[in-house]
This record gives sequence, structure tokens and C-alpha cells, in this order.
Amino acid sequence: MSMKLLFNNFTALVLLLLSATSEACHSSCGKLGNITYPFRLKGDQHSCGKVNYELDCENNHTILHLYSGKYHVEEINYDTFTMRVVDVGLQKDNCSSLPLQSLMHGNFSHGDPYELSAFNSAVNFLECAAPVKSAPYLDTALCSKNSSSNLSLSLSQTHSYVVVGDIRASDVEDSCSIGMVVWVSNSHLKINNSSFSGIHNGLLYGTELLWPRICYLDYVLWKVQLPCALLDPFYFSAKYGGPYFELNIALRCCGIPCVFVFLIYKWRRRNLWIYSDIEEFIQSHNNLMPIRYSYSNIKKMTKNFKEKLGEGGFGSVFKGKLQSGRLVAVKMVNSKANGQDFINEVATIGRIHHVNVVQLIGFCAKGSKRALVFDFMPNGSLDKYIFPRTEANISLNFEKMYEISLGVAHGIEYLHRGCDMQILHFDIKPHNILLDKNFSPKVSDFGLAKLYPTDHSIVSVTAARGTMGYMAPELVYKNIGGVSYKADVYSFGMLLMEMAGRRKNLNVFAEHSSQMYFPSWVYDQFSEGKDIEMGDATEEEQKLAKKMIIVALWCIQLKPSDRPSMSKVVEMLEGNVELLQMPPKPFLTPQEVPAEDH
Repeated sequence: MSMKLLFNNFTALVLLLLSATSEACHSSCGKLGNITYPFRLKGDQHSCGKVNYELDCENNHTILHLYSGKYHVEEINYDTFTMRVVDVGLQKDNCSSLPLQSLMHGNFSHGDPYELSAFNSAVNFLECAAPVKSAPYLDTALCSKNSSSNLSLSLSQTHSYVVVGDIRASDVEDSCSIGMVVWVSNSHLKINNSSFSGIHNGLLYGTELLWPRICYLDYVLWKVQLPCALLDPFYFSAKYGGPYFELNIALRCCGIPCVFVFLIYKWRRRNLWIYSDIEEFIQSHNNLMPIRYSYSNIKKMTKNFKEKLGEGGFGSVFKGKLQSGRLVAVKMVNSKANGQDFINEVATIGRIHHVNVVQLIGFCAKGSKRALVFDFMPNGSLDKYIFPRTEANISLNFEKMYEISLGVAHGIEYLHRGCDMQILHFDIKPHNILLDKNFSPKVSDFGLAKLYPTDHSIVSVTAARGTMGYMAPELVYKNIGGVSYKADVYSFGMLLMEMAGRRKNLNVFAEHSSQMYFPSWVYDQFSEGKDIEMGDATEEEQKLAKKMIIVALWCIQLKPSDRPSMSKVVEMLEGNVELLQMPPKPFLTPQEVPAEDH
């Protein structure tokens, strides 16, 4: 018997043992007749599949909720570890239908359950104020002679185009701006110079996603999870060579048991480094305020993780109750994470207490089991009220929005100046602002936060941190200024603008291309002496909204040196709107700044 055949037989035996010790679960929805591990449908038993791979079944369609987007799952290939998804906004035989969300590499980060396959190409959607006669630009109005989009284009006097493939900022025509980018499978993406229909068909075919090739050997081999690729070193060595040569040598010389011992040793050694880092941190910071809970305490307070509040790349959040009756939110940190985000949260929130910062009650750190216990926030996160998705979310008036914005500003100011160490959050956005029963805001999620001495005006950051749309430009463009607490000021400004405008700052579906970037549009309105339509807002509410917008425009200035401190922001928000001066026009990138302003 050949070595490879022996190895395959051994692998089959291991997987057979796994299937014998875990419940075999198979679900179906619409065209997907065999949804199985690591996936599960909502409502399936917890032993079926993984939490991060839970799908919905709606109107006989399998649905994937990915970040803020919603997608039809067209195919799951368990052999190639790929999933093909289509944005729910796309409709067959309707070329005017477009995706509702961008889906590109910027959406994904390390540790997420999915990533984009390399077999996708970018489809860039652009809105232009003037017609473009250039080969890469394909007019979406040419999709169909009877397309309803032609009428809307002629009425709005804007022109919509797509460009397939990577596009640089210098390649974008002066009258155009990129509104949305969607990566689409290469296999069905056909470019026709006379029609948009080939690209639309590619969009309807969908996007290829990958999920990590993990062999879930949770019940054997000391609960170790091994990458599936490592189970076939012949394949891996032939494809990649290099580091996998020693694995082949071990296999050929010592046999399969030695290979598994080697893999387990390497895997456990890596995890031990993570655990020792966390334990060392906890021992050296034993003066922290939070309580250290055991894992059995965590299971007890959540009733064995009965009620899930939400989930993300970090892990899942469950509702719990302490013995005192106090309600809490328990955040179970993904065991695949490197431990640094966990340390960041304990190190930052563990040392502070402020009415506008979420309180860390306790934590659990026992091997791979890591949890954070927070006060429970019954009204959820702020994004539900800025961008309401259901009628169940009550609408907040401008006075309440103003109070929330002022509370958030006080919270960030405290992080910057109220402690013995300066805390930079680096991820201020609506999803990270929680609301208690009285709608008092709490700044939360300190996974990206950094601690610095208060005398450090410029800090060292090795990589971009934050969320696209809220991330300060100096984290990307190094030539506009150093990274400092002004990065949080920028993020707060983008948040404040969305709160005042009740809409996303970037909207590809705006009626006019000038309205796509809301801060730029609203600046032009104010500069021309025009008021912003605020629906049924009273005169006093109009003033509050205008104050919030002007303060936001100051916060989102391109150069960090042009932005105010958070103390100044609080002062402006609490002051008279008539005393506020208009700042210079804000720009998204250095390339947009007119030559005379450089």
C-alpha cells in the first residue's frame, strides 16, 4: 500500500471518528439541499455547524448576512471550500437593478469567517456629472433599450458607468466619483462594449467567497483544529514547497503518527504563546477593576449561552444575568484571534469608569476560553436609529440625537484627557455606540484601542486601523500628517454627520452625483445660504442639526492639524450655533484638493 493511500485511509478514519462523536446535521432551503458542517440554518441545534456560519432561510432562499449586506447563497462547494453569493438587490431580467452594498477586500479583515476568492474581479460603479468617452467606461444605460434607468438618468442629468478591473484614483475622470465596488466571479463576467448586460449577468452569477480550510477535529486529538491542507502534505508541498518539505520528510521517515504529533506540537505551541501572553498581562495588571470569572461562571450567567444578542468577526455576544440580578452582555472572543484585541479591551476599559463609556464588569481567560462581561444595553447600538431597517426601531428626534452626540463627545474627550494614559479608540462608528434604557450613549468595543502617554502628540501605528468610511485619512495617506488623537476626532465627525443627516455619508444611489458624498454636498448648500430640508423638524431642531453639521465639518478636515480637539468639539456643541464659523470644504483624499489649496 502506498504512503499516500495509507495517509488518506487514516484521514478517513479520523473523520469517521469525528462523525461518530458529533451529531450529523443536514438542512435544506430552496435549491440548497445539503447544508451541513460547518454551516447550519437559523433554528438548527447548536451542535449543528458553527455560530459564525449560520444562514437564514427566507422565502425559500438561503440567506447570508455578511457585514451590513444581505446575499442569496447560490451554491456551497464543500470540496473547494467556496460559496457563491448574490446581492439581494439584483433582479434577473432587470438590468437597472444594482447591488445594495459594496463587497470588496476592504470589507474583510483578519479572523473573519469568510474571504474573497482570488477568482473574482472588481466591478466599479461610477457616477459622473458629464458624459465620458473612454474605453474602460461602460454606460449602464446601454443595458437595455427599455431599461427604466434611462429615464432616471436623463432626469437627474448624471451619467452612470462601470469599469471592470482594478482602478486607481488617477484613472477616475474629473467629473466622476466611485460610489460602489463589487467583486464578481471571473467565470461569468463578460464585457461587451455595446451593452452592460454581460456585466449584469456576471453580477447575477455572484461572488466567490472562501471559508478557512479547517478540519474540525474538536473531539479527537486534544480538541485541536487542524488546517485541512496540512492533512495532505503531498498536495501542499507540490503547490507551495519550502516550509512543507520538513512535513514530507517527517511523513516519509517517521510515519503518520509522527506527523500528527509534529502538527499538534506546533499548533499547541502557538496557542500556548497566546495563552501565556494573556496570563502574563493579567498577572502584571492585578490592580484592574474588573472581576475575573471562571468559564463555569460564564456558562451559568448566560444559561449555557441560551440567548444570543449578535455576532461578528470577534465572536458572539450573549445575554446574561449575575447572581445579583444585574443584566449583562457576555462577549465570547473568537479563539482564533491572536489575543491582542482581548488584552486591548481589558487594558483600556478595565482602568476607567465614565458615564459615556461602556463598563467592563469582568472577564474570563482560561486557555482558549476568553470572555468579556459588560453592562447590558437594552436599546442596542446607535446604527439602528440612524439607519432604521425595520419599523420596530423607534425614530429619535433631533433633540435626542443631539444629546446622544454630546454624550459620545464627552466619552471620547475623557478617553483622550481624563486618564493617566491617553486612550485612542481607532474605531468610532455607529455600531460601537451602545444605548442604555434611557438612550444614554456608551462608547464600546476597544479591540483596536491603543494606550499612549498623555504627552505623545504623534503615535506610531504600523497598519491602518478602523472601519472604511470612518477611518481617518492619515492612516492611509502618510503625507498629510502624523497619527494622533485627531484620528478619533475625524471618526466622530463622520458619525456626527450621519446622525445629523440621518443617512450614510457616501450614497451611490443619490439622485444627483453631487449628493453622493453628503458632507461635500451639505457644505455647498450652507455656502450658498440654503437651508437643509429636515422634514417636520421645528426651528429649534433645525438649529441643532445645523450645529451638528458645522461641528462635523470641522472634525472631518483632511489634515489632522485643521481639526479641533475633542474638548473644543464639546465646547462647540454646547455653544451657540450663530457663533460657529464655517470651516474649509472637506475632502476625502489628498487627490481631491484643488492645486491652489495645496
